[in-house]
Amino acid sequence: MTAALSLRLNAFGLLALAAVLAVAFYDQLVLGDLPCPLCILQRAGFAAAGMGLALNLRFGPKPSHYAIVILSAVAGGAISIRQILLHIVPGTGSYGNAILGLHFYTWAFILAVAIVIGSAAMLLFDRQFEGERDRPLAGFARVVVVLFILLVLGNGVSTVVECAGGLCPDNPTEYLLLKSK
Repeated sequence: MTAALSLRLNAFGLLALAAVLAVAFYDQLVLGDLPCPLCILQRAGFAAAGMGLALNLRFGPKPSHYAIVILSAVAGGAISIRQILLHIVPGTGSYGNAILGLHFYTWAFILAVAIVIGSAAMLLFDRQFEGERDRPLAGFARVVVVLFILLVLGNGVSTVVECAGGLCPDNPTEYLLLKSK
């Protein structure tokens, strides 16, 4: 695999992570399904994994960048497993909306596993690590990185507004910072 193909695949991977954050953000802002603390941590895991891909796009593919992606996905997957286990106990119900019959936390686990497998597969191709390292972002990669950063910042701001800079409620029903006293 050439470095150019690797960069395209990293850009598409980052676009997929941006789509995940966009869907979660849409569900929050348009459908009014506020994320719980575990949901917010899962989003943080996706954001951190995306930063590893963005580093590959900016500085060229490196094993250490893929390590960031893998470790972030494992952390996010562990958090989603925790939430799945909380809701499989009979009588506990579920949290949030479902997409195609699965809740967001279940999809988060599936995607975390896919990210780990995809990143591990990318590490099998050594040719991508040869050549120039520091490259300016251009074209599609630049657009994807900017979109991703905007989504991460938007999710961060919404978290501060939801939790008022403190501990987030277990079952949020309103934005605490916008709450009228």
